Amino acid sequence: MKLNDDFLSKMQEATELLRTSGPAAATEAIQRALQGGSETAGHTGVEASRPNAASRPTLVDINAVPAASTPRPTAATEEKPSAGPRSLLDRLRRATKFGRSAAQTVEEVDIEPTPDAAATPGKYLSASMTNQAGTRAYKVYVPSGYRGEPVPLIVMLHGCKQNPDDFAAGTNMNRIAEENTCIVLYPEQTRKANGSNCWNWFNDIDQKRDKGEPSMIADITRQAMRDYKIDPERVYVAGLSAGGAMAAIVAAAYPDLYAAVGIHSGLPVGSAHDVPSAFGAMKQGSKSPRARAYSRPVPAIVFHGDRDTTVHPDNGVGALAQSLQGADKGASARAPEISKGTSAKGRAYTQTVHYGAEEAPFAEHWVVHGAGHAWSGGARAGSYTDPRGPDASREMLRFFLSHPRRNAA
Repeated sequence: MKLNDDFLSKMQEATELLRTSGPAAATEAIQRALQGGSETAGHTGVEASRPNAASRPTLVDINAVPAASTPRPTAATEEKPSAGPRSLLDRLRRATKFGRSAAQTVEEVDIEPTPDAAATPGKYLSASMTNQAGTRAYKVYVPSGYRGEPVPLIVMLHGCKQNPDDFAAGTNMNRIAEENTCIVLYPEQTRKANGSNCWNWFNDIDQKRDKGEPSMIADITRQAMRDYKIDPERVYVAGLSAGGAMAAIVAAAYPDLYAAVGIHSGLPVGSAHDVPSAFGAMKQGSKSPRARAYSRPVPAIVFHGDRDTTVHPDNGVGALAQSLQGADKGASARAPEISKGTSAKGRAYTQTVHYGAEEAPFAEHWVVHGAGHAWSGGARAGSYTDPRGPDASREMLRFFLSHPRRNAA
């Protein structure tokens, strides 16, 4: 009985650590529970439970190279052939190969942001929104070329341990929006809601329309549409990691509001319903995400590093499959187009374009080879970025602007 009591105690500890200190500390607590180990002075997880430790940021190696004895994240994708028809998700998994040559290494990236050297000429403003679910602050970037005409709106959801300023600097989205005359929103998660500033994508209440955090993000979007002249056919949402998972949820819950979605290092809708299932999905891939998350077709562009050890890259395949399942009634018989390339800074990638009705591109999947858990092509001015990769921000905005709602219907 003592073993069971200890295990339950450590699982309760992990749940509390997720709320107060973030997923890294909670993961270590779960590992200790499974291994029957105890806390020691040298264990990094102890820092989160010491007095006043919650006020100090916990830094994690987001691109750690797995040890030689640790298998690469390929198990979920290398399934043996089975009799009978395969699901769309199974077919996509078999078509996507992760963990390329063992000679490849994962570039170490900065997780501490440095000041942005070049400010953009537009306005970067602070605002807040309150509804029945709570209050959230957000930042707004208004490009210098905005003159009151209808313009596109991009909603950007930051990842864990990030904030709007950090995310804007790391993704360079303000600069790209300035070039294309788009308004950008950066909703901000609170430490009260999650100790690591993660969007709570794994809570049931935060996966529903007009409930929890999705309702707040949608109402922030609507508030901006009232404050500025926004083209309602060109409203988009994107995010990284927990923000990517929440972007998928928001797009699925509000297909009448968002014309397309960008998911970077995120997870499918319905891939978790509590803390333990969240860690399982992050580490092993989503086994049974909600099959038809999208009630209407929502085009999606998905980015994921194939060496991501924080959120298994199979989750990107699952997110892509959900988007394609939402469009299957108008799906094209045209085979996906696969192209391989190398970014200007040497990061290899594979881009797969999937087609929908009228032979038009509907979804894109970018696998960034050798990359870990970081925004591809981002700037070192922000955290969790991989400057060597193809520019996810530019590719997402290109994809968005080519998918106004009239083409998505």
